[in-house]
Amino acid sequence: MKFSIAVNMERFDASQDMQGVARDALELVTLADQGGFEVAWAAEHHTIELTVGPNPFTLLMHWAAHTSRIRLGTAVVVAPYWHPIRLAGEAALFDVLTGGRLELGIARGAFQYEFDRMGSGIQQRKGFDYLKELLPTVQALWQGDTEHHGRFWDFPMATSVPKPLQQPYPPIWIAARDPETFAWAVESGANIMATPLSRPHAEVGILGRRFAETLAKFPDRPRPRFLMLRRVCVYDRPEDARIPIDASIAYGLAFDSLFAETAGVVNGFAAPSDPSRAAHRPEYQPDMVRDGMVMGTPDEVVAKLRDYEAVGLDQFCYGANFGLPHAVARRSLELFITKVMPHFASTAQPKVLLATA
Repeated sequence: MKFSIAVNMERFDASQDMQGVARDALELVTLADQGGFEVAWAAEHHTIELTVGPNPFTLLMHWAAHTSRIRLGTAVVVAPYWHPIRLAGEAALFDVLTGGRLELGIARGAFQYEFDRMGSGIQQRKGFDYLKELLPTVQALWQGDTEHHGRFWDFPMATSVPKPLQQPYPPIWIAARDPETFAWAVESGANIMATPLSRPHAEVGILGRRFAETLAKFPDRPRPRFLMLRRVCVYDRPEDARIPIDASIAYGLAFDSLFAETAGVVNGFAAPSDPSRAAHRPEYQPDMVRDGMVMGTPDEVVAKLRDYEAVGLDQFCYGANFGLPHAVARRSLELFITKVMPHFASTAQPKVLLATA
């Protein structure tokens, strides 16, 4: 099992300087690059400060200039927001300029709030139809001249300019949770990125079984890589748990509100979450959050990651920031690199041993 990291640029109120937020994100990525992570992932989101990412390729290019070996991925580009010719060209250009470091993650999209503004108001669940048309069209454009007359896009003969450096094209990842998307990803020859979201730790096993069951249905297809993302905070002492627990609860409530279009966003900022909304939801009880997320002392985190390894994960994705103070997020990453990753050294060895307090 190897490791990747998802880093968001996030603001929770207007007092946070955007340049400082960008510097903090870059610091985490450079630490991950030095520490032996395989991929750094950047998201696409629009009009919300919770995750600032209007174009993930722009952010990834910034990271590329400050890193040397870590691969750089979109997690994810949102299918309904992209014309196939534009996505093919931008992704290929990024791959060329970074020496073939692109990992391309694509998804249907998450927040209904965004769909109402970027997707002509379509329902979030219909994003899958766009995804199924977009991916093969982009792949065809990378191969050469093609014309396309589909349900959502229509254009005469065209090709991607430039072509990607990686041939026949960069690794493709599909964000999936439901059985239909798992199956379509395997049929398409794509890798799978999944997340248990805010659900209990048992969801890891559920997603692992879903992956295994999907593979069994397609015995003639090559086995894709399997990634799972979870929020992570490693801390020195058990009594340090309260900060990441509270941050995870607040972040999860904001995510749920944006997903359901009930967030009351003003000037990009979601209204503060009402703590009473979490009172009767099991996934937002402090003990459940601590047990469900990958939180704990280094030994506790190693034990949790063994469960992820056991379900056949090829890559565990470290969710780096979810409202954590930057000092806490940095310390967590340092502990993960120096105290956790060596336990998985056969597949992921830290490149630089960072000093610890």
